[in-house]
Amino acid sequence: MPSCSPDCCLFQAVEIVKVWSEDGAGKVVEIPADMTARDVCQLLVYKSHCVDDNAWTLVEHHPILGLERCLEDHELVVQVQASMSSDSKFLFRKNYAKYEFFRNPLNFFPEQMVAWCQDSDGTIPQSQLLQNFLNPSSCPEIQGYLYVKEPGRKSWKKLYMFMRRSGLYFSTKGSSKEPRHLQLLSDLDDSNIFTIFTGRKLYNAPTDYQFSIKPSKTRGDCKELKMLCAEDEQSRTCWMTAFRLLKYGLVLYKSYSVPQQRKTNLSHFSTPVRSVSENSLVAMDFSGRTGRVIDNPVEAQSAALEEGQTWRKRSQRMNVLGSPSPLHPSSLSTVIHRTQVWFHGRIMREEAHKMIIQQGQVDGLFLLRDSQSNPKAFVLTMCHHQKIKHFQILPCEEDSQVFFSLDDGATKFTDLIHLVEFYQLNRGVLPCKLKHPCTAVAL
Repeated sequence: MPSCSPDCCLFQAVEIVKVWSEDGAGKVVEIPADMTARDVCQLLVYKSHCVDDNAWTLVEHHPILGLERCLEDHELVVQVQASMSSDSKFLFRKNYAKYEFFRNPLNFFPEQMVAWCQDSDGTIPQSQLLQNFLNPSSCPEIQGYLYVKEPGRKSWKKLYMFMRRSGLYFSTKGSSKEPRHLQLLSDLDDSNIFTIFTGRKLYNAPTDYQFSIKPSKTRGDCKELKMLCAEDEQSRTCWMTAFRLLKYGLVLYKSYSVPQQRKTNLSHFSTPVRSVSENSLVAMDFSGRTGRVIDNPVEAQSAALEEGQTWRKRSQRMNVLGSPSPLHPSSLSTVIHRTQVWFHGRIMREEAHKMIIQQGQVDGLFLLRDSQSNPKAFVLTMCHHQKIKHFQILPCEEDSQVFFSLDDGATKFTDLIHLVEFYQLNRGVLPCKLKHPCTAVAL
């Protein structure tokens, strides 16, 4: 039988994949079998007209098991879908922490949890931490106590664990590393690591920091799951990050460092690429012939206030001239923020917490919402050092004009957009600058 020539193989089989957004809406997309998770995210970014900042992810979500994980950028979506049960689904969501460990590795690997297989003095060489994970010939090791759910029972047992390239082990005798005391709990190659989002309720977990190792070919069988629980968020993040690095290594680094060079099936369209970070936002003075960067925070604050006053006067002038805008300038300043991706309206405090956690607890991740206690006020919810904090934004009136302030009127802004832009440039009373908007996109 003659082989098929390239000219006659013009059509590639496609698969149907359904992806859900945060608001519960779904979108059906047809993709070829070799399309990666990153490619699908680019396609959804393009169709949804949102900014592609390499933080979008596909989330494998198992509601009955209470598990979810972000697909790695290089994973083939059709293959992952084939291993999912009928109740499972893909979610389209931001995850700013996806590659944060490449930027700040020491925040993810506490010194007491990292050991080298070879003899050492127990310290972490800062310049070689990631190289040891990425180099397949090295022997990094994560160690520490974890609670492990006993198979077929509701009870959990606290064991000393070791994660190596060959798998996750527990010691049968205290914290002994002797080979005769180590037993394999799970390998890494044929498994994936998931966050458990209903651990306390569904699995009677001893803490809120649960995760699970699930064999790749297992669909919905709880018996095959390895249920684990850490003492705090930092140690859970360490175990889960180490799992990803030990399993994929340099593939993750390539996805992080050269996203634009990755082969893509979406060459027939281009997406808007724009990333807003504290390094790309600067205060500028355009009063002279050329623009000048404003380095002094006090001067930047004055410039922001002056810009707000100019905007207000211009709006008032347009209103006098008969602008078709149906809103008075003072009322416009109280609603214009509703067009922004970081504003989430009348969501509860618990929902704000959930969104921040889901999109990666990195410094400067933030959202704004209506205050539950004061109908005229707003709340800034943000993350700093993996802790979620809330700051009330109060309205104040001056010369019949409404302003908004985070610091009891010391710094005032004509609207919430100006307030957010200022704190993206200046830390002010906040623990860090605002960096990443917590975004929900409707597909």
